[in-house]
Amino acid sequence: MRLRRTVSSALGAAALVLTSLGAVAAASPAASGEPCGFYETGSDAFYRHCTTDGSQVVIKVEVARARDYERCVARGTTWLGSARKIQGAHYTGRTC
Repeated sequence: MRLRRTVSSALGAAALVLTSLGAVAAASPAASGEPCGFYETGSDAFYRHCTTDGSQVVIKVEVARARDYERCVARGTTWLGSARKIQGAHYTGRTC
């Protein structure tokens, strides 16, 4: 009975470690499949702020036939609008 508990505990600990490693890998920029910075899909424009420090940054969004604007974005992916309207976005070098 004691051997069975030890094996079960060891398997449970191994499963916990593997689950934890999977969660870390899923949170990394490379694991998501999305690039950091500005990118487009077929119809939408996005900006992905890749950080591990929880910072928020100011980006400049370049808009076709309209005034460009600045926007504060947090960690992760932010939808900017239609890919037909948004021409690009870049980090301004400032936090917000």
